Amino acid sequence: MKGLLLFGVCSALAGVILGAFAAHGLRDVLSTSMQSTFETGVRYQMYHALALLALPGLSAHADSRYLVRGGRLFVAGTLLFSGSLYLLATLNLTVLGPVTPAGGLCFIVGWLFVLVAVWRGKQ
Repeated sequence: MKGLLLFGVCSALAGVILGAFAAHGLRDVLSTSMQSTFETGVRYQMYHALALLALPGLSAHADSRYLVRGGRLFVAGTLLFSGSLYLLATLNLTVLGPVTPAGGLCFIVGWLFVLVAVWRGKQ
């Protein structure tokens, strides 16, 4: 769980930095569409960074095995989904197009694992 927490903190820190970079450094470089793509990556990175930080708080009421699996999927989703959007927006690497939905699927399945963790958790 500590590794997930560390990733969550680093991911939130990187999300703030990338968000500021997008707002100030990329405004005149990227098209409006690519700026929106980059910001979507930042938004989902932040959502899941905060979710990773919340997982230990859930562990008192949930099945930790499923929480950890969900957290690992959040990490994979962040790297695949947000990472591919950053590369698509800044380097126009359209070859990464199929990677983005795979990252989104990791997020979805990760949330399903968190749901199961809470469902099967302690009363």
